[in-house]
Amino acid sequence: MEASSWLCYRARGFGSSRVWLWLLLALVLLNCSLVLSASPYLVGMGSFDITGPAADVNMMGYANTEQIASGIHFRLKSRAFIVAEPNGKRVVFVNLDACMASQIVTIKVLERLKARYGDLYNENNVAISGIHTHAGPGGYLQYVVYIVTSLGFVRQSFDVIVDGIEQSIVEAHNNLCPGKIFVNKGDLLDAGVNRSPSAYLNNPAEERSKYQYNVDKEMTLIKFVDDELGPVGSFNWFATHGTSMSRTNSLISGDNKGAAARFMEDWAEQMGLPKQSAHANSDDLRSLHKTSVLPRRVSTIIPEPNEITDDLIQLASSYEASGGRRLAGSSITRRIRSTQQNKPKFVSAFCQSNCGDVSPNVLGTFCIDTNLPCDFNHSTCNGKNELCYGRGPGYPDEFESTRVIGNRQFLKARDLFDSASEEIQGKIDYRHTYLDFSKLEVKVSTSAGGQQTVKTCPAAMGFAFAAGTTDGPGAFDFRQGDVKGNPFWKLVRNLLKTPGKDQVECHSPKPILLDTGEMKEPYDWAPAILPVQMIRIGQLVILCVPGEFTTMAGRRLRDAVKTVLTSGNSEFDKNIHVVLAGLTNSYSQYITTFEEYQIQRYEGASTLYGPHTLSAYIQEFQKLAMAMIANKEVPTNFQPPDMLDKQIGLLPGVVFDSTPLGVKFGDVSSDVPGNSTFNKGSTVNATFYSACPRNDLLTDGTFALVEKLDGNNNWVPVYDDDDWSLRFKWSRPARLSSRSFATLEWTVPEDAAAGVYRLRHFGASKPMFGSVRHFTGTSRAFAVR
Repeated sequence: MEASSWLCYRARGFGSSRVWLWLLLALVLLNCSLVLSASPYLVGMGSFDITGPAADVNMMGYANTEQIASGIHFRLKSRAFIVAEPNGKRVVFVNLDACMASQIVTIKVLERLKARYGDLYNENNVAISGIHTHAGPGGYLQYVVYIVTSLGFVRQSFDVIVDGIEQSIVEAHNNLCPGKIFVNKGDLLDAGVNRSPSAYLNNPAEERSKYQYNVDKEMTLIKFVDDELGPVGSFNWFATHGTSMSRTNSLISGDNKGAAARFMEDWAEQMGLPKQSAHANSDDLRSLHKTSVLPRRVSTIIPEPNEITDDLIQLASSYEASGGRRLAGSSITRRIRSTQQNKPKFVSAFCQSNCGDVSPNVLGTFCIDTNLPCDFNHSTCNGKNELCYGRGPGYPDEFESTRVIGNRQFLKARDLFDSASEEIQGKIDYRHTYLDFSKLEVKVSTSAGGQQTVKTCPAAMGFAFAAGTTDGPGAFDFRQGDVKGNPFWKLVRNLLKTPGKDQVECHSPKPILLDTGEMKEPYDWAPAILPVQMIRIGQLVILCVPGEFTTMAGRRLRDAVKTVLTSGNSEFDKNIHVVLAGLTNSYSQYITTFEEYQIQRYEGASTLYGPHTLSAYIQEFQKLAMAMIANKEVPTNFQPPDMLDKQIGLLPGVVFDSTPLGVKFGDVSSDVPGNSTFNKGSTVNATFYSACPRNDLLTDGTFALVEKLDGNNNWVPVYDDDDWSLRFKWSRPARLSSRSFATLEWTVPEDAAAGVYRLRHFGASKPMFGSVRHFTGTSRAFAVR
């Protein structure tokens, strides 16, 4: 084995020894230029759990105060890739199972990376992007308007995301090894529709005629191949909203993109990717053997015999519920993952793009009272927007809609992955700057063919913002397409902040509902300073934008940058791949075209900086592109504020947990029926006396397990709360009750092996005095046919 490959193998954890690493470091450096010449890059992948509090915290996305987390559908992750030139620049791209990136999260992650690596990773070469799930805990952004419904800042939500991002980058850094990258792209036709078609139609007919669809159907995928391990991951960009899960869902979920990532990673595991190193020692091989019996989350390649006998039923009936018992700590909850830590990990991310007007609810919009289609222009039903909802392909089952849209993305990504043959080649580069979007001068074309200078505006939100969308309608009498406003709500608005004449004119025709850019108490309500960033990896260029571009807005930005990069004597050719990474590094809501803005549907009303916002982005990204071609740096005269110390959080902490007299935490409240046998596709339930999940997030662990009895009468963990089939639901009998329950709901997968199973719950309780105490309990055993 060549020296650098040996180092990579040791660093991944196969019997790793820091002493040996350092002893061989000099040898590696001496040979590096020769050894690495076969591969143009070093590539590294990493992922880590970022699942936030599964109780009491408002979810981020729909701004629905009643959407409070109360369990887990499946866990959220931070996924990262690092690509480095052996002796040159490097870039980091992180994809979060979160609604969006957060400026304060980005600031604190960069601080941690600087403390750990010096100047190796910084704001210029690190990008952090969100998938836009609307089913994750909120409270992790720093601007007031984005944390109102979560009762302010939620430190627990913030900390777990920052920690997880850091750990995923550290893992990717430690996994850096020689490798290649391939790019592929193709159309996915049935995973998104335009939810504001009337606004799209206001774009010039000549421009619309260039495109076959009113949403982008193209998925762009990059495939990472390690020289030693083979394929180790993939990232792709495709535009569709993370709103398959509805505004009434209360289970933490990565929605359709999180589901697609799960499916892709599980498929890779089934296919044996990454391949196992031939140099693992005997201890490693024993560890891998132990985990090899674990079923996959989606399906197994060769199912076990589907048999069950009366003897197994009788055996199952001999195992009663265990009763609750104390645990020494939470480490036991990591059993499945801890046995897999020495395995190379395939990392697959489904990243967001220009999804602003793209809905995954592809069956169309209908009135819930009449089942008739909604009004085309305003998305109302008899004038009421709250009755108009989009329907996903699994309607009325939102979990099935999530699975279907996720599976469609997974299948397309798998096809692109398998057929990827175009190798990425060329240098790594990046440009980044901060801009004040509240007063940015922009040159735009006039109808006479000349140019004029206009300005962006301090942030403000229009009346149609409160109307919501067909993915999650608002309330009261707001409606999309409102360019006048309402006298009553203007009166209410003025109690907070009355917009001045200049502000009103700047945002016209948007009637201002919330003048967020000029609201400063108790601290800033909306951002003014925003990052723009461009990353180059060979012929792939990633435009990192801090918001949600609509379909046509994204097309214009990509085309403008591509034109600059391929003009004149540029080293780029026509084969350049330009992708837009939405919701990256910070968040500033929507960006529509000038023409779409005039219609003032939800997206236009949520375009914070006025009608020329898109023109400002195009102008500034053209500057980044020109600087990259000329090999010049981009100056920055601004820095976003760090308001962490100013944050106010009004969510009460957990006071204490309790159970009825004579009952222990982990005891079963409602057990699986005795002598039960379940078929594939049926659902098993058990409810336990529990405690608030905020006491311990059990990061990289689990609140729920399905255990299977093996041939040696040992209970082996086979599914946990990161699996599609197992849901963890938490509840209180009353709002302020100190008692709570955990229901484990397992839908038996079609490929589950016949045998004896039971459900196990883990948790942590908080006494009135003293520290948190961990506990566990199991259900009665049951048979699966």
